[in-house]
Amino acid sequence: MSKVFLIDIAKCNGCYSCQIACKDEHCETDWRPYAAPQPETGQFWMRIKEKERGQVPVVRVAYTPTLCAHCADAPCAAACPVGAYQRREDGLLVLDPDKCVGCGKCVQVCPSGAIFYNEELHIAQKCTGCAHLLDNGWSVPRCVDVCAHEAILFKEESEFGDLLKEATVQEELAGFGPKVYYLNVPKRFVAGCAVDFEADEVVIGATVKLMDGDAVVAEMKTDEMGDFKFDQVEALDYTVVIEAAGYKPTVVSADAREEDLYVGDLAIEKQGPRQAPKRPVAPPRR
Repeated sequence: MSKVFLIDIAKCNGCYSCQIACKDEHCETDWRPYAAPQPETGQFWMRIKEKERGQVPVVRVAYTPTLCAHCADAPCAAACPVGAYQRREDGLLVLDPDKCVGCGKCVQVCPSGAIFYNEELHIAQKCTGCAHLLDNGWSVPRCVDVCAHEAILFKEESEFGDLLKEATVQEELAGFGPKVYYLNVPKRFVAGCAVDFEADEVVIGATVKLMDGDAVVAEMKTDEMGDFKFDQVEALDYTVVIEAAGYKPTVVSADAREEDLYVGDLAIEKQGPRQAPKRPVAPPRR
């Protein structure tokens, strides 16, 4: 049976332990026939991609561990003129450094940029899934072993069960049969704060609706700070509607098609006519 990686982005806090462990395992270490030494610079067989989301003061960072997906229908293996790529029984796709002639064709066709060219050795290199460890008593690769939050898992595909039905793959690898799956890939968030500026206070417990046309996509209450945040919503052009007892409804647009959105401090006005400010009383004439 084939083994696969399952990466939960919601559990990754960007500690970079997986990236560091990969360098520690493969730099200045020759694991032939599995892999030649990885250069200290210029290559990350496991790397963390960072993406900043939102605007001040609601800013989040999503961390995505990224590695070779060991695709079942790998374009790199198809492009190799000398058959240097070998599929193991566990599903890992390994590049034999002794067979590689350094033509670079596999580097050019990899959709995710997960194959690197070693200028010193004149060969292509990539993640091996730590096959040298798996063949010598280890049950998981180094990146999986060091992850303190179990954000990266490596098991038989059947062991994950229904989890893989909820998972996605890298968009650029769709159709190639990648063996790296992701859970909780960030979508969009829409956040803001309800404020009664006249009273100089936030509005707690207001009902906030996220609308797509006439349809209510999500609904929530503002918290003790007057804040609201709709997370993991689709990239659409929304309308935010805020309703609270004693206040007029507030309606604002929230276009989240291109990026996560903080709509700001939204002014919530009280119902009824505003009281005109009192006119100062003129002092008596002497």
